[in-house]
Amino acid sequence: MSIQRRTILKGALASSAVGVAVGAGLLAPQQVLAAWSKEAFEAKAVGDALKALGLAGAAASADVTVKAPDIAENGAVVPVTVESTMKDVQSISIVAEKNALPLIASFDLGAGALPYVSTRIKMGSTMNVQALVKAGGKVYEAKKEVKVTIGGCGG
Repeated sequence: MSIQRRTILKGALASSAVGVAVGAGLLAPQQVLAAWSKEAFEAKAVGDALKALGLAGAAASADVTVKAPDIAENGAVVPVTVESTMKDVQSISIVAEKNALPLIASFDLGAGALPYVSTRIKMGSTMNVQALVKAGGKVYEAKKEVKVTIGGCGG
């Protein structure tokens, strides 16, 4: 009984803290809710997704690194890390070329943020994982092939 009471008290305390922050104007909805491009994330082709994000025409760059396993035992949870040595990186996006919806993630970075993201993605089959980095108004890319032994998208 005491564990349930603690859980309820923690939840009530957290809710009231958020309520106070919103009431004081410290936590505005535009800061809480992330903006996203519905058109880009629902695109069925890589080119359409990149065009919707304004990332078309990327140039290959050695300053962008994609770290992922050479062979993924399970396509449902493939760890991917993208980093860059470039200055003033504005965004990092990850694309899995053969997925039904190829745009996996797009991160907008604030000024002074380190150009580094790490996540786990779902891959339906063996394919290239493409990282796109927007820096200084230009778009750069790097790719890495990941072989999937067990499909993660219903396979």
